[in-house]
This record gives sequence, C-alpha cells and structure tokens, in this order.
Amino acid sequence: MTEPTVESLLFDVAPPPTPLERLLQLADQYTRHNDALDLLLRAGAPPAPTAHAVSAQHLATATLSAIKAIQDERLYESVELAETVMRLKQLAFLTRASADLNTGTARELTALAPEAAVSCAVTLAAETRRRRGAAVPAPDDRLTAVQRTALTEIACGHVVASSSLGREFTHSREPKVLMSTLRSLEAKGLTERIAHSAPSAYVGGPALDRVRLTSAGITALASVIDASAAGPNTAPGTTPRPLPAATQAATRSR
Repeated sequence: MTEPTVESLLFDVAPPPTPLERLLQLADQYTRHNDALDLLLRAGAPPAPTAHAVSAQHLATATLSAIKAIQDERLYESVELAETVMRLKQLAFLTRASADLNTGTARELTALAPEAAVSCAVTLAAETRRRRGAAVPAPDDRLTAVQRTALTEIACGHVVASSSLGREFTHSREPKVLMSTLRSLEAKGLTERIAHSAPSAYVGGPALDRVRLTSAGITALASVIDASAAGPNTAPGTTPRPLPAATQAATRSR
C-alpha cells in the first residue's frame, strides 16, 4: 500500500473555523454544558459542589478565544460590533464566576448563553457584510427558509426529540421545528441527535435526545445566518437597535 506523501497530508488539513463558526460551536458547547447541569440537578443524589467547575472554566476560555477571533478580523469599529464583544466578555465573566458557585446557581448564570452566542453570530454576520461591502448572502438553494430557521433554533439549544409507542416527536419553542424538518436536515448530514443527553420534559420522566448541529450544519448555518435572521423569526436580541442620540447627532454633523 502506498504511503501518502507529506504534501498530500498538508492539503488534507481542515481550515480553522471562522469567527462565525466559532460562535455557533460555542453555542453548542453551552447547550451541552447546561444539559449536563440539568441532568446532575435531577439525579437522585445531590451533585458535588465542583462537578461543573472544569466545564465552566473551559467554556470561559472558549468564549475568550471567540472574542480574539473576532478582534483578529480587524473590522471597523461600530456600536453593534463593540456591543457584541462586550456581551461575550460578560458571558465569559459569568461563566468563570459560575465555577465557584453551587450547581443550581451556576446553571442560572449560563441559562441564556446559547441564545446569546447565536445572537452575537447574527450581529457579526451582518456587520462583516456591511463593513466589507458584501452583498446580502443569497439563500442556499439546498436549504428552505423553514430549514434555515430550524438550524437557528437548533443552534440556540431549543430543540429536543423523543419517541413513544413507535412514534417520534420533537419538542421546541416557537417557531416549531417539526419532525419532518428534522429528518430532512439529518438526511443532509446537518443535524444529529444525542440520545438521552437532555433533561426530561417533567420530573421523573425519561431523558430526551438533544438535537445539535453537526460540523457541516454549523458551516451551513454560518453561511446563511444573516439571511436567516432577516425574516420575522429573528433570533433573540438581534433586532436592529437605534443608535444612541449622541451618536446620531455626531453622525448628522459629519
């Protein structure tokens, strides 16, 4: 059997994730962290006080790495971009602080982290396009509007699945992600289910299957997330906000 050459191995190295992909990966990491804490809290025995500490420290470091990746892009400063970095710094601070708290309180500090990371990704996508003068990304013909919305909901950690009496169900917030949509995304290799990794829908019930994006799903969503959020189902916290009055006055005086 022929051994691969050094040159061929070099060309097989995957490119590093983009800042957008880093933020979507971060959202997934926070979702898994929160799921693990929920399962600990619902276990029969009280969790050890530091059971979540290592995971929290790792997430805080990953959040700071995402900030550095954004700053390395050297985009022109804007209110939106500055606030995105500020939100991520606050998230890193809260996550690091949660490592020293009991599991229940720690869970509260990271409860909104997945949505925050996705919201920051939406803002970063819009700012990158605006600052670099790129056109609005054309909708991916391989993904319908419903599928793009479903990918965003999954990235936010809003979707789980279960089965009963031979039938499969999804559990999600509004907008609902239907099982037919989930199956179509799984067929494309964009999502996967992690069995029994999410907390039950009710106390004493069976653990649910977390639906998460695959690496291909993260790449696909990163390429259309700005367009996905432009419709009525904008991710939390991404609605354009008026500039402060002082900033508006300075802009008009130019």
